[in-house]
Amino acid sequence: MKYGYARVSTRHQDLEGQMRQLEEEHCERIYYEKITGTKNDRPEFQKLLQELQTGDTIVVTKLDRFARSTQDALNTIKVLFEKGVKINVLNLGVIENTSTGRLIFTIFSAFADFERDLIVERTQEGKEIAKQRPGYREGRPKKFSQQQITLAMSLLETHSYTEVEKMTGISKSTLTRHKRKLTYLTQ
Repeated sequence: MKYGYARVSTRHQDLEGQMRQLEEEHCERIYYEKITGTKNDRPEFQKLLQELQTGDTIVVTKLDRFARSTQDALNTIKVLFEKGVKINVLNLGVIENTSTGRLIFTIFSAFADFERDLIVERTQEGKEIAKQRPGYREGRPKKFSQQQITLAMSLLETHSYTEVEKMTGISKSTLTRHKRKLTYLTQ
């Protein structure tokens, strides 16, 4: 049987491209999840590993979707080769259980790990530079101004959350969060 595995790191990222590629590869069953690859707990990937049997093929679009690190990749591929499972990384090809296949896989895994480390370093460097600018704030910028929130809070006195959401575009969850905050501050 041919299985696919797709993963993105955050809930806001889109799995559609990976899913389409796996469907084009005629995967009979596709496991997918939205979870960072740095976490040890990838439940869907673990389910997939438990289901694989001799002669099966696992298909992933890229090596970094398959494993969190070089060591993780090597451990996982060893287990899969021992089970008699084939691995097809679409941007590399089929990884064979030969000395050359294992060598190539090890080299590419190391490069994927290296690339991830570089991204983390560049992100940290960018953050340090940004912290030196006046007015720097950690995290995502506020979507609504204090004036917009104040207006919405005053509208809540005579309108429902749904009505205020329609009038202002501010979600119910944001409105309730601010309402709770106001209630807490006035106690």
